[in-house]
Amino acid sequence: MKMYYDKDVDVKALANKTVAVIGYGSQGMGQSQNMSDSGLKVIVGLREGGASWQKAKDDGMNVKTIEDAAKEADVIHILLPDEIQADVYEKSIAPYVKPGNTISFSHGYNIHFKYIKVPEDVNITMIAPKGPGSMVRRTYLEGFGIPGLVAIEQDATGDALDVALAMGKACGLSKAGILETTFREETETDLFGEQAILCGGVTELINAGFTTLVEAGYQPEIAYFETCHELKLIVDLIYEKGFAGMWNDVSNTAEFGGLSRRDRIINDDAKKEMKKILSEIQKGKFTKEWALESTAKMPMLNRMRELESEEKIEKVGSKLRKACGLEKKAKEKEEKVVVVNFDKTKKK
Repeated sequence: MKMYYDKDVDVKALANKTVAVIGYGSQGMGQSQNMSDSGLKVIVGLREGGASWQKAKDDGMNVKTIEDAAKEADVIHILLPDEIQADVYEKSIAPYVKPGNTISFSHGYNIHFKYIKVPEDVNITMIAPKGPGSMVRRTYLEGFGIPGLVAIEQDATGDALDVALAMGKACGLSKAGILETTFREETETDLFGEQAILCGGVTELINAGFTTLVEAGYQPEIAYFETCHELKLIVDLIYEKGFAGMWNDVSNTAEFGGLSRRDRIINDDAKKEMKKILSEIQKGKFTKEWALESTAKMPMLNRMRELESEEKIEKVGSKLRKACGLEKKAKEKEEKVVVVNFDKTKKK
């Protein structure tokens, strides 16, 4: 394991260089603002007149079209959704890429699966925060950061790693630590984590538990608290202290019940499906499926979104979050970060 911290990183690798951040979604917003506040020369490349164009301008960012940003930049950091990166790269970025440039990503999807092909005289790097863009920004403003990953797919200039690490430091990641990986490892583990655990697995587990309790006659609100609301408290304990620390902080009853019955839920059949999901990712089956889905304007995804919104747990959860003031609290947190961003950029 190789970890890099502030003391290990020299930002001179980006001296007199321009970084173009392509996209202004969650990651684009957080990373571009952090790098700008850290003293880097940053351009935000967007579709003129698009939804994010005025937002980025209002945040005090230097905004240009994707084509103009690519022309001017030494480092082109692509933070667009996976499904549109290749098309945007081919049409609006590739014609302006120069020898010695760096093409950078925060997810290896399009490079690893070869949807984007970069000239041999150009660096291909990754600097990937291990958390959402809102947390990248929030922790930076709090004087810390979240952990990140760094990977080099192609080192044409001999200093590609230095460039990527300098970007990570400017984003605040090296305060928590930047772990070295590869495009393949990051991409395949990221997709697996999303599908089997973090997004797919955990939501299905929560809903299955909720439904089991409701069908047994318990109040939906009580079922929601037990299967969904309290999950954050447990995950926070695991995040901060690991499994052992979590077990130490819950009751002996919870510890015995959890340890003695967990493998009845995540059993051999579940583990076989996890291996199957990983194999589909490794062999490119999922990638092809997602490419067809996105090309067809995402009919299956839109239908699944519709069905998800109709789940009883969603309706109960929304009601309870409002009743407990959680939605208001979350909104206030978001607004606080936006206000700080606005104030900081106006002082420049």
